[in-house]
Amino acid sequence: MLDTKGNRITYFGHSTFSLTTPSGQVALIDPWVTTNPVCPVALKSLQRLDAIFLSHAHTDHFGDLLALAKQYRPKIVAIFETALYIASKGFEKEILPMGKGGMQSVGDFQITMTHAFHSNSIDDNGTRTYGGEPAGVIIRMPGDLTIYHAGDCRPYEGIVGRLRPYNVTAALLPIAGEGNFGIADAAKLAEDIRARWLVPMHYGTFADQTANIDRFVDHMLGFHPSVGFKVFEPGERWVIP
Repeated sequence: MLDTKGNRITYFGHSTFSLTTPSGQVALIDPWVTTNPVCPVALKSLQRLDAIFLSHAHTDHFGDLLALAKQYRPKIVAIFETALYIASKGFEKEILPMGKGGMQSVGDFQITMTHAFHSNSIDDNGTRTYGGEPAGVIIRMPGDLTIYHAGDCRPYEGIVGRLRPYNVTAALLPIAGEGNFGIADAAKLAEDIRARWLVPMHYGTFADQTANIDRFVDHMLGFHPSVGFKVFEPGERWVIP
C-alpha cells in the first residue's frame, strides 16, 4: 500500500483531485468541483483552499476555477497564457505563471510543469481564446511524495525520458482514450517511468467515455503485475498516517 507520508489525496471525479499536506495546506488539481456531475455533494463545499494547479483550460479541467478563486483567493499555477487570462478576471495577485521545465514553491508544494501532447483553449462566454500550451503537472509534497498529473496528455515520443528523472510515486493518468491515454498506454507509461502507483482518471463522466474500469483492472493484473494501482471512487480519500 502507498505510504503517503501523512499527505492526503482525495478524488473529486473526472480529473479533479485535492492534495492535503500534513500541516493542513490544501491544493486542487484541475478544479472542476461544483458543476462536476460526478463530484459528491459533500465535496462541493471546501473548508480551505490554498492553491490551484491547472494542467490546461478546457472546461472539464478549468471548471470552477474563477468562482473558487473569488471565494478562497488561492495561489493559482497555470501556463503563462492561461495565467494572463485568469489575471484579467481580477486575480493579478493570485497567479503564478509557469513555463515547462521550471519549478516553483507554493507553501508545502513544489510544482514543475512538463510537456503534454494535447491542446489548450479557454471558453470565455462562448468565445474560444488561446490558452498557451497544455501541460502535465508534477507536484512534490512533504515526505518525498511525488505526484504526476498528466492532464489530457496523449503518448508522445520522449515522454518516458522526460518523466523518469522525477521518481514519480503516483501517476494520475487518463484512461478514456478519446484524445488522451487509453488503458494500455497509461499502464505502459506507469511501468516505463517506474511509478510505484497508477491512478486512473478521466473516464466514466460522460456517455461517450467508454473506458471500462473492470477491463483496466484485468489489464493491470494480466500485463503489468509489478505496477501498483488504485481505483478511486469519487469522494474517496487515500491517506496513510
